[in-house]
Amino acid sequence: MRHLYIVLGDQLDPGAPLFDTFDPAQDRVWMAEVAEESTHVWSGKARIALFLSAMRHFADRLGQAGMPLHYVRLDDPNNQGTLAGQLAADIERLKPRQLVVCAPGDWRVLQDLKRTAAETGLPLDVREDPHFFCTVREFAAHAKGRRTLRLETFYREMRQRHGVLMQGEGDEPVGGRWNFDADNRASFGREGPGFLPPRISFEPDAITREVIALAEARFADHPGSLDRFDWPVTREQALQALHDFVTYRLAAFGPTQDAMWPGEPWLFHSWLSSSLNLKLLNPREVVAAAEAAYADGTAPLQSVEGFVRQILGWREYVRGIYWTRMPAYADHNAFDAHEDLPAWYWTGDTDMACLRDAISQTLDKGYAHHIQRLMVTGLFALLYGVEPRQVHAWYLAVYVDAVEWVELPNTLGMSQFADGGLMGSKPYVATGRYIDRMSPYCKGCRYDPALRSGEDACPFTTLYWDFLMRHEEMLSTNQRMSLQVRNLQRLDAEEKRAIRARAAEIRDCQPS
Repeated sequence: MRHLYIVLGDQLDPGAPLFDTFDPAQDRVWMAEVAEESTHVWSGKARIALFLSAMRHFADRLGQAGMPLHYVRLDDPNNQGTLAGQLAADIERLKPRQLVVCAPGDWRVLQDLKRTAAETGLPLDVREDPHFFCTVREFAAHAKGRRTLRLETFYREMRQRHGVLMQGEGDEPVGGRWNFDADNRASFGREGPGFLPPRISFEPDAITREVIALAEARFADHPGSLDRFDWPVTREQALQALHDFVTYRLAAFGPTQDAMWPGEPWLFHSWLSSSLNLKLLNPREVVAAAEAAYADGTAPLQSVEGFVRQILGWREYVRGIYWTRMPAYADHNAFDAHEDLPAWYWTGDTDMACLRDAISQTLDKGYAHHIQRLMVTGLFALLYGVEPRQVHAWYLAVYVDAVEWVELPNTLGMSQFADGGLMGSKPYVATGRYIDRMSPYCKGCRYDPALRSGEDACPFTTLYWDFLMRHEEMLSTNQRMSLQVRNLQRLDAEEKRAIRARAAEIRDCQPS
């Protein structure tokens, strides 16, 4: 055999340029399901089932196309359990002369592949991942000499370079503004979101049902549920999900993209991230579909720009951060946080209404939208003082769209501010009043977001003021935090003692 083409579980594009040089007479595709990918963090069942089902559907597609394939199933009695171990065993069996792979999404996986290639004496050809607008090399050039890396600067460069939502051939954005974020922060008010189009869902076929049974048996003690698994697992299904979002939800997405409503996980969000991260969709076709919706009047500019910023801006930006800053980035801990993640993050068993809803939804569906992640589960962990790596491991485990290149910077940089300001100009911290403004959770909660201390005080509010006191010296040097820090001066010594005492109770008792 000449070449062994390694296809990883998040590289499921049959039209990828990786295969342009594939010769069926001399080469073979290699894929493997290994337990390590579900156990290096305690992965939720929905995430496990999504990856395994998408991989098996992709393998079936390759087989139908007549491509020689060596596929190792999780339940194969000779499965080695780890990616490196399985690859080494199959190199010995298949005896290729060279390994070929598209650049992995995880630093850990790339190191495993490099080490296995070196140990087996084979050259490893790592090819550029075509599923991004910006290469790592291009991002490194953008980042060179910059002490901080801000999304807005990068996003404008990407818009101009790729001609997305630009006026004609010029350098000016459509509508005269680069960013409509200020217009996209509305809540649903008292009446709620109103009519929501039914979410497109995909009934599990025989392959997916087999995977669900395997996941339930093999990973019975892992968190989450597979009772209502209906995620897209093929390219055809992913394209249907894209069409559904652009047709029925994109128009209303922008203004209320930060809003939350109990019992409504999907709202006007796209849930396309898992398909993008599995490479069932290419971001170019997603952005093009959104642009077309604006051009034909299906969706207003503020919604289209807000969505495009997430794909062309944020998604590309966090990947660049990850690959230009790893492996040191994973060890950042700017606030020197060392608390353990509360155990109820794995059960949802808490009487804080917002956290109960967000975590229960996450465990049930493997999904929560970005504000639930940033300003509910992430905010509480930051204020509580959870060690950032534990927060990272939880997010990587429970969300079906979690791949480390996108999840790690979002968690450590954006959510936990563990990188000290490389990504964000300030930590995203707020009292319970933010959640009260963006949702009705507080109306049905036993805690009062207006109270700072005492048994009825919202833990978010108590921990917010405790956070400011614990990190006052560090935060006072941040110009964007100056007003919040100055507000500490309004608190007398007795109230500060009461806040600290209640914060200590919250941590010591891990109250429900």
